[in-house]
Amino acid sequence: MQQKIVITGGPGTGKTTVIEELIKRNFMCMTEISREVTLNARRKGTEQLFLTNPLIFSELLLEGRVNQYIEAEKKNEKFVFFDRGIPDVHAYMNYMSVDYPSSYVTKSNLYRYNYIFLMPPWEEIYISDNVRYENFEQALAIHNHLERTYSELNYNIIEVPTGSIEDRTNFILACIK
Repeated sequence: MQQKIVITGGPGTGKTTVIEELIKRNFMCMTEISREVTLNARRKGTEQLFLTNPLIFSELLLEGRVNQYIEAEKKNEKFVFFDRGIPDVHAYMNYMSVDYPSSYVTKSNLYRYNYIFLMPPWEEIYISDNVRYENFEQALAIHNHLERTYSELNYNIIEVPTGSIEDRTNFILACIK
Protein backbone atom coordinates (compact mmCIF):
# COMPACT_ATOMS: atom_id res chain seq x y z
CA MET A 1 0.00 0.00 0.00
CA GLN A 2 1.28 3.44 -0.92
CA GLN A 3 2.24 5.74 1.94
CA LYS A 4 1.37 9.41 1.36
CA ILE A 5 3.52 11.72 3.46
CA VAL A 6 3.01 15.46 3.91
CA ILE A 7 5.81 17.80 4.89
CA THR A 8 4.18 21.01 6.05
CA GLY A 9 4.89 24.06 8.15
CA GLY A 10 4.88 27.81 7.98
CA PRO A 11 6.89 29.62 5.34
CA GLY A 12 10.67 29.41 5.54
CA THR A 13 10.89 26.29 7.71
CA GLY A 14 12.91 24.17 5.30
CA LYS A 15 10.13 22.08 3.74
CA THR A 16 11.24 22.50 0.17
CA THR A 17 14.90 21.90 1.05
CA VAL A 18 13.97 18.56 2.64
CA ILE A 19 11.80 17.70 -0.39
CA GLU A 20 14.80 18.44 -2.64
CA GLU A 21 16.93 16.13 -0.47
CA LEU A 22 14.30 13.38 -0.77
CA ILE A 23 14.32 13.82 -4.56
CA LYS A 24 18.14 13.45 -4.53
CA ARG A 25 17.60 10.19 -2.64
CA ASN A 26 15.25 9.01 -5.42
CA PHE A 27 11.96 9.35 -3.56
CA MET A 28 8.80 10.37 -5.42
CA CYS A 29 7.87 13.93 -4.39
CA MET A 30 5.04 16.27 -5.26
CA THR A 31 6.48 19.77 -5.14
CA GLU A 32 4.87 22.93 -3.77
CA ILE A 33 2.59 24.62 -6.28
CA SER A 34 1.87 27.97 -4.60
CA ARG A 35 4.90 29.67 -6.17
CA GLU A 36 3.73 28.47 -9.59
CA VAL A 37 0.22 29.85 -8.96
CA THR A 38 1.70 33.16 -7.74
CA LEU A 39 4.04 33.51 -10.72
CA ASN A 40 1.25 32.64 -13.19
CA ALA A 41 -0.92 35.36 -11.64
CA ARG A 42 1.96 37.85 -11.94
CA ARG A 43 2.30 37.06 -15.64
CA LYS A 44 -1.41 37.91 -15.92
CA GLY A 45 -0.95 41.21 -14.06
CA THR A 46 -1.79 40.38 -10.41
CA GLU A 47 1.23 40.97 -8.19
CA GLN A 48 0.07 39.04 -5.07
CA LEU A 49 -3.00 36.94 -5.90
CA PHE A 50 -2.96 35.45 -2.37
CA LEU A 51 -3.38 38.94 -0.90
CA THR A 52 -5.67 40.50 -3.52
CA ASN A 53 -8.00 37.53 -4.05
CA PRO A 54 -7.26 34.79 -1.53
CA LEU A 55 -10.33 32.75 -2.48
CA ILE A 56 -9.33 32.45 -6.16
CA PHE A 57 -5.73 31.72 -5.13
CA SER A 58 -6.94 29.04 -2.73
CA GLU A 59 -9.28 27.48 -5.30
CA LEU A 60 -6.31 27.12 -7.68
CA LEU A 61 -4.17 25.62 -4.91
CA LEU A 62 -6.90 23.22 -3.81
CA GLU A 63 -7.41 22.02 -7.37
CA GLY A 64 -3.66 21.60 -7.86
CA ARG A 65 -3.16 19.69 -4.63
CA VAL A 66 -6.09 17.35 -5.28
CA ASN A 67 -4.63 16.70 -8.75
CA GLN A 68 -1.24 15.92 -7.17
CA TYR A 69 -2.91 13.45 -4.80
CA ILE A 70 -4.72 11.72 -7.67
CA GLU A 71 -1.52 11.67 -9.76
CA ALA A 72 0.39 10.12 -6.83
CA GLU A 73 -2.12 7.28 -6.60
CA LYS A 74 -1.31 6.33 -10.20
CA LYS A 75 2.38 5.89 -9.39
CA ASN A 76 3.82 2.53 -8.43
CA GLU A 77 5.74 3.99 -5.50
CA LYS A 78 5.81 2.81 -1.89
CA PHE A 79 6.30 6.37 -0.58
CA VAL A 80 5.11 9.67 -2.05
CA PHE A 81 6.08 12.91 -0.32
CA PHE A 82 4.04 16.10 -0.65
CA ASP A 83 5.41 19.62 -0.12
CA ARG A 84 2.23 20.73 1.72
CA GLY A 85 -1.08 18.90 1.77
CA ILE A 86 -4.68 19.68 0.88
CA PRO A 87 -5.53 20.86 4.44
CA ASP A 88 -2.86 23.59 4.15
CA VAL A 89 -5.28 25.47 1.89
CA HIS A 90 -7.96 26.02 4.52
CA ALA A 91 -5.36 26.45 7.28
CA TYR A 92 -4.10 29.49 5.35
CA MET A 93 -7.66 30.71 4.80
CA ASN A 94 -8.20 30.51 8.57
CA TYR A 95 -4.98 32.45 9.06
CA MET A 96 -6.27 35.15 6.67
CA SER A 97 -9.74 35.11 8.33
CA VAL A 98 -11.33 34.49 4.93
CA ASP A 99 -14.50 32.39 4.61
CA TYR A 100 -14.27 29.41 2.29
CA PRO A 101 -16.66 26.70 1.08
CA SER A 102 -17.20 23.60 3.23
CA SER A 103 -15.90 21.59 0.26
CA TYR A 104 -12.35 22.47 1.39
CA VAL A 105 -12.77 20.43 4.58
CA THR A 106 -14.71 17.74 2.69
CA LYS A 107 -11.79 17.30 0.28
CA SER A 108 -9.33 17.25 3.17
CA ASN A 109 -11.30 14.38 4.69
CA LEU A 110 -11.71 12.57 1.35
CA TYR A 111 -8.02 12.66 0.37
CA ARG A 112 -6.19 11.40 3.45
CA TYR A 113 -2.47 11.12 4.10
CA ASN A 114 -0.58 8.51 6.15
CA TYR A 115 1.91 10.85 7.83
CA ILE A 116 2.00 14.55 8.61
CA PHE A 117 5.43 16.03 9.37
CA LEU A 118 5.31 19.57 10.71
CA MET A 119 8.41 21.71 10.30
CA PRO A 120 8.58 24.19 13.20
CA PRO A 121 9.37 27.88 12.76
CA TRP A 122 13.13 28.37 12.86
CA GLU A 123 14.21 31.98 12.92
CA GLU A 124 17.85 31.23 12.08
CA ILE A 125 16.96 29.94 8.59
CA TYR A 126 13.97 32.20 7.88
CA ILE A 127 14.31 34.32 4.73
CA SER A 128 11.72 36.51 2.97
CA ASP A 129 11.89 36.72 -0.81
CA ASN A 130 9.91 37.99 -3.81
CA VAL A 131 7.20 35.34 -3.36
CA ARG A 132 7.34 34.84 0.43
CA TYR A 133 6.08 38.10 1.88
CA GLU A 134 5.42 37.01 5.49
CA ASN A 135 7.62 38.12 8.37
CA PHE A 136 8.73 35.65 11.04
CA GLU A 137 5.84 36.50 13.43
CA GLN A 138 3.36 35.80 10.64
CA ALA A 139 5.16 32.53 9.92
CA LEU A 140 4.62 31.56 13.58
CA ALA A 141 0.89 32.32 13.30
CA ILE A 142 0.64 30.25 10.10
CA HIS A 143 2.42 27.37 11.86
CA ASN A 144 -0.21 27.47 14.61
CA HIS A 145 -3.07 27.43 12.08
CA LEU A 146 -1.51 24.48 10.26
CA GLU A 147 -1.09 22.54 13.48
CA ARG A 148 -4.69 23.27 14.54
CA THR A 149 -6.12 22.36 11.11
CA TYR A 150 -4.37 18.99 10.90
CA SER A 151 -5.29 18.23 14.53
CA GLU A 152 -8.96 19.02 13.83
CA LEU A 153 -8.78 16.51 10.95
CA ASN A 154 -7.60 13.88 13.48
CA TYR A 155 -4.07 13.56 12.16
CA ASN A 156 -1.16 12.49 14.31
CA ILE A 157 1.35 15.29 13.75
CA ILE A 158 5.07 14.55 13.96
CA GLU A 159 7.22 17.62 14.58
CA VAL A 160 10.53 17.55 12.75
CA PRO A 161 13.43 18.73 14.92
CA THR A 162 15.68 21.50 13.68
CA GLY A 163 19.09 20.46 12.38
CA SER A 164 20.93 19.80 9.15
CA ILE A 165 19.03 18.89 6.00
CA GLU A 166 20.43 15.37 6.25
CA ASP A 167 19.38 14.99 9.90
CA ARG A 168 15.87 16.28 9.23
CA THR A 169 15.46 14.03 6.20
CA ASN A 170 16.82 11.02 8.10
CA PHE A 171 14.40 11.75 10.97
CA ILE A 172 11.43 11.65 8.57
CA LEU A 173 12.63 8.48 6.88
CA ALA A 174 13.21 6.76 10.23
CA CYS A 175 9.64 7.58 11.30
CA ILE A 176 8.03 6.02 8.21
CA LYS A 177 10.08 2.83 7.96
